[in-house]
Amino acid sequence: MGSLPLSGIRVLDLSNVLSGPFCTYQLALLGADVLKIENPDGGDLARRLGADPTASARNMGASFVAVNAGKESMTLNLKHEAGKEILRRLVTEAEVLVENFRPGVMERLGLSAQSLLALNPRLVYCAISGFGTDGPLAHRPAYDQIIQGMSGAMSVTGDAQTAPLRVGYPVADTVGGMSAALAICAAVLASQRTGEGTIIDVSMLEATISTMGWVVSNYLNAGVEPVPMGNENFTAAPSGSFACGEGTLNIAANETKQFTALCEVIGRPELARDARFSERDARKRHRAALKHEIEDALRVDSARNWEARLIAAGVPAGLVLSVPDAISQPQIAGRQFIHEFNDGTTVQRVTRAGFRLLDAEGEPISGGPVKRAPHLSEHTHARLERLAFDASAIARLRDEGAI
Repeated sequence: MGSLPLSGIRVLDLSNVLSGPFCTYQLALLGADVLKIENPDGGDLARRLGADPTASARNMGASFVAVNAGKESMTLNLKHEAGKEILRRLVTEAEVLVENFRPGVMERLGLSAQSLLALNPRLVYCAISGFGTDGPLAHRPAYDQIIQGMSGAMSVTGDAQTAPLRVGYPVADTVGGMSAALAICAAVLASQRTGEGTIIDVSMLEATISTMGWVVSNYLNAGVEPVPMGNENFTAAPSGSFACGEGTLNIAANETKQFTALCEVIGRPELARDARFSERDARKRHRAALKHEIEDALRVDSARNWEARLIAAGVPAGLVLSVPDAISQPQIAGRQFIHEFNDGTTVQRVTRAGFRLLDAEGEPISGGPVKRAPHLSEHTHARLERLAFDASAIARLRDEGAI
């Protein structure tokens, strides 16, 4: 069985809350040795966020657990000269450093990307921020919702009555982190080949807009300004969500043959011959009338029963599920997407990445994180010992507030 692609790659994670930790979580899932550097005064804010107040009170909030399994935690006061010096020593042994401070913070601390690359010319330094390190907005604070609004994503989410509408999870933070992880993997490969490091400048605004390829391209290349269409698919009809006798069903009859099959299954074959619906573009023009006809037919049975019939007829369809229903599907369980850690006092459940790595025989190399999310400063002592600090030196650093 092969090793994970990033095995042996040492990552220093100076980031907080979501975009940076999500990035380094992906790297940990790929085998990287991720050391989370946290402020001694409470650590990552996400430790106190999440739906379980008792876990948050223990600095192990559900929000933190979601993206920090597989990492180790070390506390360093980067405003203390001894803390800075320890970080510099760690940098000389690392391949990657990730931070998501506002641009300029690391420079003010005397830990600029250029100064750290001078210590380790092979270092891949990744800075994640709301708008990037330059430009007129570079120094503005940014949170996920701010980026969702400024990217245009909210303007096309919801329908004419509800837009602009926030996507129901922190999509801009997540996309920013995923973009950073992709760039880091490429830069690490280049560093190993050339011996030269890289400074990566990730803009959450640009990362989010880049994922909106079709709607952005319709404006850039066809002059069509995107509009919110709710659950409808702007490229085809009938393609969207449909109310049934019980529950809601997504149907994507994007091809004429699929539409014809849909009409047969719901007992309305004449719809396929109706002049309003017989051609693809006509169906898009008359999508509201077509949806009314389809939902009228679907009311006689449940979404679950219609799903089975449509799938059997070759029509793409799927139930609209709640989060609890989604993660309890046999498909999710069968592929071991959820991992559980139980250290005798607490239980952590986390998701792996959206892919699996298989060896040449098709056997999984790894299915998820290898260890739970760390307690604050859990690995500080061990990591300092690896840097040749003895017990008295470690005690002195703690007394001085450096760790």
